Parts: sequence; structure tokens; C-alpha cells
Amino acid sequence: MSVHVRRLEARDKPVWLTLFKGYIAFYRAAVSEDVIDTLWQRLMGGGEGFHIALVAVDDADRPVGLAHVLFHRSTWSSSWYCYLEDLFVDPARRQRGTGRALIEAVYREADARGCSRTYWQTEETNATARALYDRVATKTAFVQYRR
Repeated sequence: MSVHVRRLEARDKPVWLTLFKGYIAFYRAAVSEDVIDTLWQRLMGGGEGFHIALVAVDDADRPVGLAHVLFHRSTWSSSWYCYLEDLFVDPARRQRGTGRALIEAVYREADARGCSRTYWQTEETNATARALYDRVATKTAFVQYRR
């Protein structure tokens, strides 16, 4: 099976929803349905600074992975930054290059916008994903804090 990455389309909503809920479950989190609905509207609406969504699709054009990306300004750069907020691959499609294809597509989107940084985060214990991330990016020494 090959993988191709394209923009999320309205017709993808049922499969996208399954993937996104799988992502939420992976992180043992809870996201309300109204927030998920708002995200969907943002993804479909687009616009400067808003999220975009990419999906990795199989040979039948069925989404098997997703990447949600947010572009934002920085106080340390005159250009934009690219934040890869969500990255998820159907567990049955892992270890086949799907995650890498999504990250490379995000890099292309960032490059097309002249972003000077593309970044993301994951749990420290997410060893499988981190093995890929170590090959396609540089781990920083920064620690995240939240309120």
C-alpha cells in the first residue's frame, strides 16, 4: 500500500472524526463534542493563521492519518512559525512511512509560507513516535509548562 498526503476535504469527515477521536484516546484525554465541531469548522474555513489539516490516504483515497497545523507569528522572527499540533496515524498503518509522509507534507506547507520554524511536542514516553521524530527533526531542551 502506498501513501499520499493531501488536504482534508469535507467528504472525509466521518473517517477524520474516527482518527481524531483515536488521537484523543491515545493521549487519554477528553475533548467535548462542541470543541470537536468548532475544530472541524476551523479546518474547513481556513484563513490566515488558522488551522489546516492534511490527511494521509491509502490507495482508495481513504484517510489513514492526520496532521493539524497552525501557523502563527513569533516574537523572535519576522516570519511565521508552523506548529504541528496534532499528528495521528491509524494503528494498523504505523511503521509504514505514513507518519514520515505527514511530517514531510507539513514541512512543505511551512516552506511554502516561509516559516522559519516547524515544531511539535509529544509525551516523553511516546517511544515509537519519538524514534521517527529523532530522524526527521532535532529534539530541543525546552520543557513545557501549563496553567
